[in-house]
Amino acid sequence: MASSSHAPLFVLFLLLLIPSLRTAPNATAVVSRIAFGSCANQSAPQPVWEAIVEFDPQVFIWLGDNVYGDNKRPFRVFGRERTVGPWKNVPRFYPATEEELRRKYELAKANPGYTKLRERAQVIGTWDDHDYGLNDAGKEFSGKVFTQRLLLDFLDEAEDSSRRQQAGVYTSYMFGPEGKRVKVIMLDTRYHRDPLLSDGSILGDPQWQWLERELHGPQSEITIIGSSIQVVSNLSATTGPLFYVESWARFPRERERLFRLIDSSKRNGVLFISGDVHFGEIARFDCGAQYPLYDITSSGLTQSVENSVPAVFRSIMRLLAVLTPTPMRVFTPNCRHKSCSYGFHLVEFEFRVEKSCLSTT
Repeated sequence: MASSSHAPLFVLFLLLLIPSLRTAPNATAVVSRIAFGSCANQSAPQPVWEAIVEFDPQVFIWLGDNVYGDNKRPFRVFGRERTVGPWKNVPRFYPATEEELRRKYELAKANPGYTKLRERAQVIGTWDDHDYGLNDAGKEFSGKVFTQRLLLDFLDEAEDSSRRQQAGVYTSYMFGPEGKRVKVIMLDTRYHRDPLLSDGSILGDPQWQWLERELHGPQSEITIIGSSIQVVSNLSATTGPLFYVESWARFPRERERLFRLIDSSKRNGVLFISGDVHFGEIARFDCGAQYPLYDITSSGLTQSVENSVPAVFRSIMRLLAVLTPTPMRVFTPNCRHKSCSYGFHLVEFEFRVEKSCLSTT
């Protein structure tokens, strides 16, 4: 976050465990409350929307896994179809048809709580792997053309939008009047991503060129970069080789390139928001730019770490959550185990003009 020496304002961001809403902003309205979240299974109960509506953000940002569009076979170590373990013979995840994915989006969009949100706030977003079409998939996924169209339909993207003509769903928005501008840059970490372990590209050349133009373009007091996967946090360095999560840290050259671009742009007030991992976290990196870079992870709206594994392994997940040194350890009155955390996050900005008093003698 930029200090007062870099910009004539203070920025306050608050991490809350429940969300908010308000009428969608016009081009000149000051946007000071932005809610965001990820990982919402369309077939699961979604009481979180009522809490979001009560809070009152002006903008809501989807950070991916907006629906769980791919199909999943049962967790089996033995039997005819073995989906995990050393004798695995079929993939656990496989793509949905276009019609199946369309029905899942329709179910998500018809949720009464989400409908209230869409009526009162501007909804924008990107995707992650499960709404892209396949768990952990990148540029090799063959169904990405029709899944892009369905995502943009879900987000009510205009039919003549340039976003419907490009390869990938990256985009940007500028909110607020001069002096109180908030820029939101939404990245696409799927369409052009090279295979995991390749240390190749996440964004691909066209998106990198676009991002450079965005960061060197018109200034804003705050710049939010939305990434479906975590940018700063490197949980896999702690939990490997037991399990790994997707993150920019698994593409170290790409992450370093991103930090160098932010630094060279001399842009103040940049922060990241991310999803994917089914727990909430705030991570800070002090060596990426001329000021600390924060990554606020909000995940998930319906998903938790504990529920990502079969019931027989949940006690192990609870133990790992206790032992793993991360902010995923959250206690609430209704959650006795440290791996259990649901919610969205809210970023709140407060713009203040600094006045200097000059005197002469």
